[in-house]
Amino acid sequence: MFGHGFGCDQNTWRAIIPAFEDHFKIIVYDYVGAGQSDLNAYNETRYSSLEGYALDIVEICNSLDLKNVTFIGHSVSSMIGLLAVKMEPQRFEKIIFIGPSPCYLNKPGYNGGMDAEDLEALLDVMDSNYLGWSATMAPLIMGKEHPSELADSLTASFCATDPSIARKFARVTFLSDNRADLADLSIPSLTIQCQDDFLTSADIALYIQEHTQNNQITLLESCGHCPHLSDPEGVITAIKNFM
Repeated sequence: MFGHGFGCDQNTWRAIIPAFEDHFKIIVYDYVGAGQSDLNAYNETRYSSLEGYALDIVEICNSLDLKNVTFIGHSVSSMIGLLAVKMEPQRFEKIIFIGPSPCYLNKPGYNGGMDAEDLEALLDVMDSNYLGWSATMAPLIMGKEHPSELADSLTASFCATDPSIARKFARVTFLSDNRADLADLSIPSLTIQCQDDFLTSADIALYIQEHTQNNQITLLESCGHCPHLSDPEGVITAIKNFM
């Protein structure tokens, strides 16, 4: 089961799925506000925390009666998946994080990568000019070493997301703190982390490993926050080795 990151949709897994579809049942979905989702299904109260998005995963699993699930989450979906496992542990067998962060803000004794005032400035720009924010942020998130076509594709994905929902989802994402939830995860987990990632880092991957049972790390030589798009072979190999 593949969970996409902020500003993306299920199409973000297009380079990964073919490597697994012959041997696994594949589940992809769009969070409300992304892709082909029903915008009328958005409930501001439900989606005021990552638990609301985790409940979506649980409801999909229950509706399809999924068992022995390996959940693969990119970016914020890593922690959303962790919360879903916490809600319904009997459904899940393994979980894979790609570019995860349990907390994006710097806290005492923890380097999340952003100070509160810098994050607020970033969110203010998003509130006032979402399309401009998307065009500026996409190349940074993708990684400067990668072809501009990948950044353009990510920009288009950001712009296809409903702006009003995206702004709220961004605040929920970047202000969340799931560090305390790591200790509750007992199933085997894998963290896939790139070098020179604008949003997270190898230090955060090590933090996750130190605070999570049965976690291992694969550090990719590629850069950026979206290796499933920029380095699909590296991601596929890491997943297969873990599986």
